[in-house]
Amino acid sequence: MKITEEQVRHVADLANLRLSNEEIARMARDLGEILTHMEKLNELDTDNVEPMAQVLYEAEETATLRADKEKQPLSNQEALACAPLPGGGYFKVPKVIER
Repeated sequence: MKITEEQVRHVADLANLRLSNEEIARMARDLGEILTHMEKLNELDTDNVEPMAQVLYEAEETATLRADKEKQPLSNQEALACAPLPGGGYFKVPKVIER
Protein backbone atom coordinates (compact mmCIF):
# COMPACT_ATOMS: atom_id res chain seq x y z
CA MET A 1 0.00 0.00 0.00
CA LYS A 2 1.29 3.43 -0.90
CA ILE A 3 1.26 6.27 1.62
CA THR A 4 1.60 9.68 0.05
CA GLU A 5 3.68 12.52 1.40
CA GLU A 6 0.49 14.55 1.58
CA GLN A 7 -1.02 11.95 3.94
CA VAL A 8 2.11 12.09 6.11
CA ARG A 9 1.90 15.89 6.21
CA HIS A 10 -1.78 15.68 7.21
CA VAL A 11 -1.12 13.24 10.07
CA ALA A 12 1.93 15.22 11.20
CA ASP A 13 -0.23 18.35 11.30
CA LEU A 14 -2.89 16.57 13.37
CA ALA A 15 -0.17 15.45 15.80
CA ASN A 16 1.40 18.93 15.86
CA LEU A 17 4.68 17.57 14.47
CA ARG A 18 7.05 19.61 12.38
CA LEU A 19 8.80 17.34 9.91
CA SER A 20 11.41 18.27 7.36
CA ASN A 21 10.91 17.29 3.72
CA GLU A 22 13.46 14.50 4.19
CA GLU A 23 11.57 13.18 7.25
CA ILE A 24 8.27 13.30 5.38
CA ALA A 25 9.73 11.32 2.48
CA ARG A 26 11.28 8.77 4.85
CA MET A 27 8.04 8.40 6.85
CA ALA A 28 6.00 7.90 3.68
CA ARG A 29 8.43 5.21 2.51
CA ASP A 30 8.66 3.49 5.93
CA LEU A 31 4.91 3.53 6.56
CA GLY A 32 4.27 2.21 3.06
CA GLU A 33 6.67 -0.68 3.70
CA ILE A 34 4.97 -1.46 7.03
CA LEU A 35 1.52 -1.55 5.40
CA THR A 36 2.83 -3.72 2.56
CA HIS A 37 4.23 -6.15 5.12
CA MET A 38 0.89 -6.18 6.99
CA GLU A 39 -0.91 -6.99 3.72
CA LYS A 40 1.45 -9.97 3.23
CA LEU A 41 0.78 -11.17 6.79
CA ASN A 42 -2.98 -10.93 6.21
CA GLU A 43 -2.61 -13.36 3.30
CA LEU A 44 -1.42 -16.12 5.65
CA ASP A 45 -3.88 -18.85 6.65
CA THR A 46 -3.88 -18.86 10.45
CA ASP A 47 -7.13 -20.78 10.97
CA ASN A 48 -5.43 -23.84 12.49
CA VAL A 49 -2.74 -21.99 14.44
CA GLU A 50 -3.12 -22.19 18.21
CA PRO A 51 -2.46 -18.96 20.12
CA MET A 52 0.95 -18.98 21.78
CA ALA A 53 0.03 -16.55 24.56
CA GLN A 54 -3.06 -14.62 25.50
CA VAL A 55 -3.78 -12.79 28.72
CA LEU A 56 -7.49 -13.49 28.46
CA TYR A 57 -7.05 -17.26 28.83
CA GLU A 58 -6.61 -19.10 32.14
CA ALA A 59 -2.93 -19.07 33.10
CA GLU A 60 -2.59 -21.25 36.24
CA GLU A 61 -0.03 -20.21 38.87
CA THR A 62 2.14 -18.30 36.37
CA ALA A 63 -0.54 -15.67 35.86
CA THR A 64 0.58 -12.13 36.60
CA LEU A 65 -2.96 -10.82 36.98
CA ARG A 66 -4.46 -10.18 40.41
CA ALA A 67 -8.05 -10.21 41.49
CA ASP A 68 -9.75 -6.82 41.43
CA LYS A 69 -10.20 -5.30 44.87
CA GLU A 70 -12.81 -2.73 45.67
CA LYS A 71 -11.02 0.40 46.81
CA GLN A 72 -12.01 3.93 47.63
CA PRO A 73 -10.88 6.45 45.01
CA LEU A 74 -8.17 8.93 45.96
CA SER A 75 -9.34 12.23 47.35
CA ASN A 76 -8.23 15.35 45.52
CA GLN A 77 -5.79 16.11 48.34
CA GLU A 78 -4.29 12.58 48.23
CA ALA A 79 -3.94 12.71 44.44
CA LEU A 80 -2.10 16.03 44.56
CA ALA A 81 0.11 15.14 47.57
CA CYS A 82 3.09 14.13 45.39
CA ALA A 83 2.44 16.48 42.50
CA PRO A 84 5.53 18.54 41.64
CA LEU A 85 3.40 21.63 41.00
CA PRO A 86 -0.20 21.56 42.30
CA GLY A 87 -2.38 24.62 42.22
CA GLY A 88 -6.05 25.41 42.69
CA GLY A 89 -6.88 21.76 43.29
CA TYR A 90 -5.36 20.67 39.96
CA PHE A 91 -2.09 19.38 38.53
CA LYS A 92 -0.17 22.23 36.89
CA VAL A 93 1.78 21.22 33.80
CA PRO A 94 4.03 23.22 31.50
CA LYS A 95 2.56 24.41 28.24
CA VAL A 96 3.70 22.07 25.46
CA ILE A 97 1.56 23.08 22.50
CA GLU A 98 1.81 26.50 20.97
CA ARG A 99 -0.27 27.48 17.99
